[in-house]
Amino acid sequence: MAGHQNSDVIIIGGGVIGSAIAYFLASNPSGPSTITVIERDPTYESASTPRSAGGIRQQFSNPENIEIGLFGHHFVTNLPEYLSVDGECPDPGFREGGYLFLAGPDGQEILRQNHEEQARHGCEIDLLDLVSLEKQFPWLNLDGIVGAAFGRKGEGWIDPNTLMQAFKRKARSLGVQYLAGEVIALEHNYSHIAAVILGDGQRIAAGIVVNAAGANAGKVAALAGVALPVSPRKRNVFVFDCREPLDPAIPLLIDPTGVYVRPESGGYICGVSPPADQDQDGDTNDLDVDYHWFEEVIWPTLAHRISAFEAIKLSGAWAGYYDYNSVDQNGIVGAHPALVNFYFANGFSGHGLQQAPAVGRAMAELLISGAFRTIDLSRFCFERFESGALVLERNIV
Repeated sequence: MAGHQNSDVIIIGGGVIGSAIAYFLASNPSGPSTITVIERDPTYESASTPRSAGGIRQQFSNPENIEIGLFGHHFVTNLPEYLSVDGECPDPGFREGGYLFLAGPDGQEILRQNHEEQARHGCEIDLLDLVSLEKQFPWLNLDGIVGAAFGRKGEGWIDPNTLMQAFKRKARSLGVQYLAGEVIALEHNYSHIAAVILGDGQRIAAGIVVNAAGANAGKVAALAGVALPVSPRKRNVFVFDCREPLDPAIPLLIDPTGVYVRPESGGYICGVSPPADQDQDGDTNDLDVDYHWFEEVIWPTLAHRISAFEAIKLSGAWAGYYDYNSVDQNGIVGAHPALVNFYFANGFSGHGLQQAPAVGRAMAELLISGAFRTIDLSRFCFERFESGALVLERNIV
């Protein structure tokens, strides 16, 4: 017979965001006594986190995103202080390779304004002119480029799965319960969610429900009658080898076209977000790779920008899903204005991994003390969709 239980906090989604929230809640002495994380895919085989490119950066235009990025870097480079269990902590392999944003004529002013904001927050980002670019990255074809911004410290990439599993392992060691199951219903009235119903019939009475369901967050919100503008958008990542080494090593390079490339264990990974008219909502069960993006868009762009990449060999590829906020591509963090015990940590649009430490901490602060304490994320509230006070970010990759 289906079980009946209750939990002070139920987190729907056990990926990096859900596990970060669970960890920060459980590690706080004032935190809830029972925390339950419900994950529909405990193997994480089709989950978004392990399929991400693992980037950590501060090169954003919004002060909140910059601060989130700074804390993300601090967290992954001091991981043992936070996530050690019995004196052991996995190494997420942070590689401080930097982000290099190239700008064409219409992008230079945006880079300059972003750089001013980043410098105000203490980020170590260099604005490079063509002479500096040619000197630092001699393999770069500067056709159509007028300048760039380069994160010389604090930016790079990690192994996303290692970070997620470290959060989960630590959360469980602190008493968080992980349940395998799919949420199929939310018992609710106009002001309150009473319980979460799983596919096997389990009913779990809820004090607080947190939607951390990633690309499926829109479907979960709909179970409570809430229209959340978050849907799955497929992103393809391609792996290639190149015989000719680049000296110096390439950072995570973003071309003005949006095509990105970075080193990965002896080879390279690359990708691009489709233009808006070709970026349709997808189904998280469809993980087929769309190779035409590599053949028609990515490779020609890379070969033009870096001549060594004219002769490369595709050696692998995978697809994953962004939890895409279709309104302003920024996170939705906080409570629903009417359903007072329903909280969101959704819509990070490809930045979820690097934003997980700061969002996990912020959600724990909000749930325990009723307010954000360290980074004020109130601009990311659900109400902004109705008020029109959108959070527009100019550095979307």
